[in-house]
Amino acid sequence: MNKLLPLLAVLILISCAKTEVPTVANIHQNWEFKATTDSTWNSASVPGNVYSDLLNHTKIQDPFFGANELSVQWVPTKNWDYQTTFELDAKTLQKSNIELTFEGLDTYAQIYLNDSLLGKTNNAFRTWTFDIKNLAKASNSLQIHFQKTSIQEEKETAKLDYILPPGARVFTRKAQFQYGWDWGPIVNTSGIWKPIKITSWNNMKLDDVYFKQESLTDSLASLSVEYTISSDEDVNDASFEIKYGETTHTAKTPIYKGTHTYATRFQIKNPKRWWTYNLGEPHLYEFDVTLKQGNDIKGQETAKVGLRTIQLIRDKDKAGETFYFKLNGVPVFMKGANYIPQHSMQDKVTDAHYEKLLNDVVGANMNMLRVWGGGIYENDIFYKLCDEKGILVWQDFMFACAMYPGDAAFLESVQQEAIDQVKRLRNYASIALWCGNNENNEAWHRWGWQTDKTEAQKKEIWDSYVTVFNRILPETVAKYNPSISYWESSPSYGRGDARFQFEGDAHDWGVWHDAFPFERFEEKVPRFMSEFGFQSFPSYEAIRYFTGEDSISINHDSYSTHQKHPRGFKLIREYMERDYPVPTSGDDYVYTSQLTQAKGMTMGMEAQRRAMPYCMGSLYWQLNDCWPVVSWSSIDFMGNWKALHYKTKKSFEDVLISSVVENDTIHTYIVSDKLEALEGELNLSFLDFEGSKIHEIKKNIKVPANTSLLVAETPVSDINANPSDYVMKAVFDSAQTANASNSTSASSSTSTSLFYVARPKELNLPEETISTKVTKTEVGFTIEVSAKTLQKDVFFHTKAKGHFSDNFFDVLPNQTVTITFTTEAEHIDDLAFKTLNGIQQPIVK
Repeated sequence: MNKLLPLLAVLILISCAKTEVPTVANIHQNWEFKATTDSTWNSASVPGNVYSDLLNHTKIQDPFFGANELSVQWVPTKNWDYQTTFELDAKTLQKSNIELTFEGLDTYAQIYLNDSLLGKTNNAFRTWTFDIKNLAKASNSLQIHFQKTSIQEEKETAKLDYILPPGARVFTRKAQFQYGWDWGPIVNTSGIWKPIKITSWNNMKLDDVYFKQESLTDSLASLSVEYTISSDEDVNDASFEIKYGETTHTAKTPIYKGTHTYATRFQIKNPKRWWTYNLGEPHLYEFDVTLKQGNDIKGQETAKVGLRTIQLIRDKDKAGETFYFKLNGVPVFMKGANYIPQHSMQDKVTDAHYEKLLNDVVGANMNMLRVWGGGIYENDIFYKLCDEKGILVWQDFMFACAMYPGDAAFLESVQQEAIDQVKRLRNYASIALWCGNNENNEAWHRWGWQTDKTEAQKKEIWDSYVTVFNRILPETVAKYNPSISYWESSPSYGRGDARFQFEGDAHDWGVWHDAFPFERFEEKVPRFMSEFGFQSFPSYEAIRYFTGEDSISINHDSYSTHQKHPRGFKLIREYMERDYPVPTSGDDYVYTSQLTQAKGMTMGMEAQRRAMPYCMGSLYWQLNDCWPVVSWSSIDFMGNWKALHYKTKKSFEDVLISSVVENDTIHTYIVSDKLEALEGELNLSFLDFEGSKIHEIKKNIKVPANTSLLVAETPVSDINANPSDYVMKAVFDSAQTANASNSTSASSSTSTSLFYVARPKELNLPEETISTKVTKTEVGFTIEVSAKTLQKDVFFHTKAKGHFSDNFFDVLPNQTVTITFTTEAEHIDDLAFKTLNGIQQPIVK
């Protein structure tokens, strides 16, 4: 027998195999738009929105500049039309199936293909797919008519004998922040905000693949892969292959006519787990998936999947009820922030923006972001990068600060929205929680929304709430993403309910809205803080952008729109007066506002971390801005880190030395997120502002893994000096031993912190005397900073675009601090600095 014949037969079969995967083409070219009442068409960008298109044609002024927001409010009062033409070749037209998919239309739209009504849409968060086989031809016209949201909102409002708070936006399923928020403009967009594509194929298509993790141990991962196939006919010779590394798993099963979901199971021995970046490697398996009919390839996908367990733990205890996350069986303190859309016009957000912002998240030692419910379900690139970078995501459904209707059409729309989004996001390892809404429950019970309602009306409104948030959404998560917990509403209780401190997650706005002092954060620590915040001015760059002036003013007319909180400026000044000297110049005032924000917020972060395991999360409000504005963000719209972000980086370090004065005693804690115990020497040095040592404490300590430990108690009376004249420098030189499954070797590290007993305004700071040395490098500049006396909160700034590796930092006497400024600029001749030393003066009343 010729041994070459079997091999020859295999080669013949391979050579006869065909690849017939679906053909996908974006329909993004040749678009035009106009107001329905106009006759002239203008070119449009897709994906995009009507504001961006109007800006591109200078039909409106930049709404982010000055008070221009007010002058563009006519835009959402119009109906808008979009149209294009596109060609389909003969090969495409011969396919047995041709579909037209709209990934996002904002919002009430009628779609016409070749003058035939294809369908209507009413939800910007849904994907809409239409069979166009019988309508498609070689040359095609596509028109979309967008109706202004007010028409439908007024129609739905008229059906009710009460007003659903806070108003008409509740009827429209689109980004709620576009109706205006206390940090964002009213930019109520309309248009084609996500891609449009045509997909064509013959007889069989792979629609969806879900890697469902059934069990995970250090020795074995068991997965069920659910794959959905659409087929024109019954197929008996289909196979589904999963390849990873050198391993291939093949499932053969009959495929039935229509759209059906099938499943196959396989195992991975000694699996690598996905961890947040600070605890291990965010390992992702790459699975290549192939659907075949006989030897012909009908579908191909690649999925990157992280294997991990993530659980929300809510156990009754003596205080109330826990609220914390276990990642791979380990309780993890969540450090992070609330994320909002990066731009009021989503088409302006590029992949580079996502990359930079999420690098900034990692750069500030965060391990979780909460995607807030008044924005959008983010683009896939956001979750992909979170997977790669090891950042967990608390994902709100897009409902915020409102009571929503409960009619059948609205509920059906919500149901389909939830299915679309849960199925789209469920393969991402970063998804840690699905949350029903932001503050709806709290608002209904504590914001006075029931006062003008009859008992029957209140029951109807609450029944609608229960239907959406206690039935539709949790059932959808349980069916399509069962390994992830669902949480009805954030917070469990607001600050008006005493239980906020003892169970569930908390939004504590006693600081800011109630004007309570920052010390409240230390006195009222909840189980998990999912919102707390304080405002500051943005960077000089952002202020110059919206004022259009080179000088820094805090009284410019443009603040009428760029400070959205009615008491914002009053509260900033009130808190500033408590802790800082109040400057008279605009640039100094902006600088000090950022110091005030950073001081209060890091007091909260560190109090929450010191309280672990009682408290197991600190997510502040808010990470970013959607336009240049005075707000609660730590990174402004221009991408600049405020003082808060720089100081968050220190307060969220994996090993933190944190001190607080209680009963005239300095209590010093070491908080460690490490999964290994630490051992080393703690040195507490009390230094005057000239560098002389007043007092010193040294001790060897052991810090257990993943804990907060009180390591020193120092009576203030033991320090033979006025608290206004010294700083405590704490240094912990530690070593850890590798004993966790995700750790590879022993390591050593040094943690450092500076602590002042006195308030900043009470410090007897020396004169501002700083020496700097600037050196050009390949990626920017290094800046060496030194001083003979203590210099507090040194802030460097320049008009050159770039990033300082550190800023708003203290320089100890006779110390040299080296920072980098990463920039493409060749020169930074305008480099300047500020210090608290330089602006200290009597408080201006």
